Amino acid sequence: MQSLGEAARAVLLTADPHDKRRAARALARAWRRGALAQRCDVAMPDQPAWPAEPALLPPNQMPRRRKGGSERGRIAMLHALAHIEFVAIDLAVDLLGRFGGEFPRTFVDDWIGVAADEAMHFALLDRRLRQLGSFYGELPAHAGLWEAAQATSDDALTRLAIVPMVVLEARGLDVTPATVARFRAQGDEASAKILERIYTDEIRHVSAGTVWFNWMCDELGFAPAPTWQTLVKSRFRGALKPPFNDSARRDAGLTQEYYAVIAS
Repeated sequence: MQSLGEAARAVLLTADPHDKRRAARALARAWRRGALAQRCDVAMPDQPAWPAEPALLPPNQMPRRRKGGSERGRIAMLHALAHIEFVAIDLAVDLLGRFGGEFPRTFVDDWIGVAADEAMHFALLDRRLRQLGSFYGELPAHAGLWEAAQATSDDALTRLAIVPMVVLEARGLDVTPATVARFRAQGDEASAKILERIYTDEIRHVSAGTVWFNWMCDELGFAPAPTWQTLVKSRFRGALKPPFNDSARRDAGLTQEYYAVIAS
């Protein structure tokens, strides 16, 4: 029987965005029908395979998005979000392939669901880009989204603390409602509804990160909130900056007890 690690590595080494999306959904189906053994017995790549386009630029070289309600400005925002969701597929799959053997089966159930969600989110955003006359890869994208995975490749607890609870999903909860409002104000209801769907799913994703971070803390005899604060201060290169969507974070179990005392 193929192992979870082998299947995860295959997804990570798939470069074409649409093939990667389909491979992530196939991984989820294989796990759910019992076709994968919960073994993480192969090394995950340090860097996933990605397509030649979009061109990846450092944050300080990314072009400024146009202000106002122009269609090109909305396309630029949707392209940036599609890139986040594309990288999020690999982040979820890497978590499974690298650390899935350290947790109960229900951990894999949760994060398989996250990987499938991210694949679906990418598909929705790419389809919307095409409806607007664009496509994923047309514009440059942020080169730094994988850095958090590289910086936390040694430890499952740190990965959970940094990626879903700080960098990716949690920050999405903070910024998405305002983005939805901007699209709606510009009359782009189709895009707004896609982002609302993603927002709802991201609450579950933050919850999965928080639940399993707390579970591992309990197994190790650590107090969750102080441990999270220590890991974020020592391993996260950025700063926690408001505004925070406290209500959505609370719904996901990520209460102010974690982040309020170290937010800048």
